[in-house]
Amino acid sequence: MYRGDKITRGVWELVASGGYIAQGDCAPSERRIRVDGQEQSLKLDMRLYTYRGEPLLSAARIYQGQTTNFRTPGGGFAPVYAV
Repeated sequence: MYRGDKITRGVWELVASGGYIAQGDCAPSERRIRVDGQEQSLKLDMRLYTYRGEPLLSAARIYQGQTTNFRTPGGGFAPVYAV
């Protein structure tokens, strides 16, 4: 994903030539969870993958820092329940 405020002119020309799609972006929320008896805050983001306008898969990620990793206790993928 390229952010508009961080993109260079050369990369913008590449994106504008086609083959890319636009998507919405929002900051992750935070959730308090208990891991090994200790409360901690982890970031949470959700993704909805689609194809031709139809939903295919939903996923949630819980993480600490800049990216999801599976070494953070309590982090990784989380279930998404449709209600």
